[in-house]
Amino acid sequence: MIAHLINTDVGGRGILRVYLDYRRENFNFLHNSATMFLNNLERVLIVTGFPIPPVDIPETDGPPGALAIALAVEKLGGRAEVLTYPEVREALSDFWDSFVERPRLSSYSLIVAIETPGMSADGRYYSMSGLELKRGAFDGVVVEAKKLGIPTIGIGDGGNEAGMGKVRELVIRYIPHGDKIASVVETDGLITSAVSNWGAYGLVAEASMIESENLLRDFDEAEIVRALAEAGIIDGVTKRAEVSVDGINMDVHSKVLSLLKTLISNTKR
Repeated sequence: MIAHLINTDVGGRGILRVYLDYRRENFNFLHNSATMFLNNLERVLIVTGFPIPPVDIPETDGPPGALAIALAVEKLGGRAEVLTYPEVREALSDFWDSFVERPRLSSYSLIVAIETPGMSADGRYYSMSGLELKRGAFDGVVVEAKKLGIPTIGIGDGGNEAGMGKVRELVIRYIPHGDKIASVVETDGLITSAVSNWGAYGLVAEASMIESENLLRDFDEAEIVRALAEAGIIDGVTKRAEVSVDGINMDVHSKVLSLLKTLISNTKR
């Protein structure tokens, strides 16, 4: 149910078809990622931030989800740090204070990348529309972590994010410009979603089910997106600093989050 909900393709990007094919071969992908998450809470690095070309300003998708994951780690007794762009860090400063600029990867037990640009086959980075990103990306953290044997989880919604290399052929098959934008960067666990924030909430919701604790209960997404917009962070589709994510108004996002919270609270264990 949670996997279906977070992959509801409101934006019509083609991710639903990617998800359905991916799930046929990896039916328990969400549960497996949540288990990996719960088993490696000691010190978690959460990476987020997708600069939107041509202005290369980060978008509102990603940071709220990263914060939801970080808060869940803390509630579960673990430690979390966030790696992101300076303006996102500043915008989130009222909600979270544990950021890192130059992480020493060997000290982490888990890496989670949410809405983080992933290198394409030609060594470049692209937006969903095929425009090249000129600003530096953080996907090297994922690549290096895998070399070190550190578990990694990727969360993406368009195929051009770190982690989506795991379903690269599906991205090429179903996503517009997929042959150009598809990321080659893989993660151990991958969560597809219609909006990357929803993928993060899905991960936390699944972990909540396992732990019998509603880790999303007090999470207020609208407040966070408002703070991001006020700081100049933009909607990745409209390219304006407004209280929306991926061109979808907050009423829709609020309903998805509310339904996840209700599913957690009402599921018999």
